Amino acid sequence: MLQKLNELDTSLFLFFNGHHSSWLDGPMWYSSKMLVWLPVYFLLLYSLFRKYGSKSGVVIIITVAITVTICDRTSVEAFKEVFQRLRPSHQPLLEGKVHLLMDHNGNFYKGGSFGFFSSHAANYFAIAIFYITLMRPMRSLFVMLTILWASLIAYSRVYLGVHYPGDILAGALFGSCVGWLMARLFLRIEHNYLRKV
Repeated sequence: MLQKLNELDTSLFLFFNGHHSSWLDGPMWYSSKMLVWLPVYFLLLYSLFRKYGSKSGVVIIITVAITVTICDRTSVEAFKEVFQRLRPSHQPLLEGKVHLLMDHNGNFYKGGSFGFFSSHAANYFAIAIFYITLMRPMRSLFVMLTILWASLIAYSRVYLGVHYPGDILAGALFGSCVGWLMARLFLRIEHNYLRKV
């Protein structure tokens, strides 16, 4: 069963990673870079500050920092270092079949050795679900755009050859759960304490 899932994951990876073009290389490369999205972070925080106020906004920033830390450290210490599943970019059986991009030093970007599950997918889906939960009720268009934003970043990791689709799916599911739980925690704190201060 596990072998069949791995074969399916590899086939899906080769399909998605194999559909690349030179005009997409740049956007996909920069989609994975955290600093590129600074304007989006500020926009999300601004809308949350407007809804909840500056006092709660500080708690939101702290909660988001904790959320991302949980996702990031869990993905590395409880999954990547435990399961030690090689990224496709490091898999000897896929050598020569993976579309990789060169970094600014002229080396092929391969990421760390292990890839299950994706920290990028976990972090950005956690942020997206956290934001959507706190902004409810929210227009469906903005919900779709927020999910699309997280999905684009997650997909870029497959495009760059450093994650299988399964890594992305597991990371997105984990991040979504953490994001929702942390949003519920914040809402309880906001309701029980921050409104009374």
